[in-house]
Amino acid sequence: MHATPTDSDSLDVETFANPVQQRRFATAMERIAFARAPGNPVRIFVSAGPRTMNGPKWDNWLARIAESLPDGVEILHYRNVFNDDRPYNWGSIVEDLDGLIIVGKQKRPGSRVYLLGPIARLELRSLIARKPVLLYGHDLGLIPVIDCRSQVLAPEAAPRLKLIAPKRWKKDSATLRAALHALTPISEDTSTGRRATVVDHLDHPFAAPPR
Repeated sequence: MHATPTDSDSLDVETFANPVQQRRFATAMERIAFARAPGNPVRIFVSAGPRTMNGPKWDNWLARIAESLPDGVEILHYRNVFNDDRPYNWGSIVEDLDGLIIVGKQKRPGSRVYLLGPIARLELRSLIARKPVLLYGHDLGLIPVIDCRSQVLAPEAAPRLKLIAPKRWKKDSATLRAALHALTPISEDTSTGRRATVVDHLDHPFAAPPR
């Protein structure tokens, strides 16, 4: 990811990724898409803090995220994966995820600056180099984290992360198209499709798909 800029003019870009980074990202996403087997589920985890999930806009944001994803993607989050019988353990699920969407705390209404807590930062770091990882910008939609500017914030014992979305971000960007392509399920019956779904509860969210 990227260092924090020193002046406001440097924020007036479509992406903070340079052309080489964009090409490498697109190539990595193409590999993921090429390797996907027909019928395999695609599961993406939406990471949001308790205050966000308990807020009045959570259900609306979750619905908008689902509408932005390819048909057939299964959306997981803390409430439908972890519970009293299965306490939070990121390491137990991370290898079975196909991607991550971070819902950060917006610095202020209309701001392009989003703050991530220590847990969200660690979740991001676990997948950033291997799978599609996106920021949900409340007014901007999904943004690949590679297109954002980042800064690690104190305290050092539990660092947080600041992500800044580019001012001229475009929803038809090549990086977003590549990320969504990598998250597109391949149906065994190509004549049917279904909208991305938010699963209310999963007893076995990472069980093998039926044959």
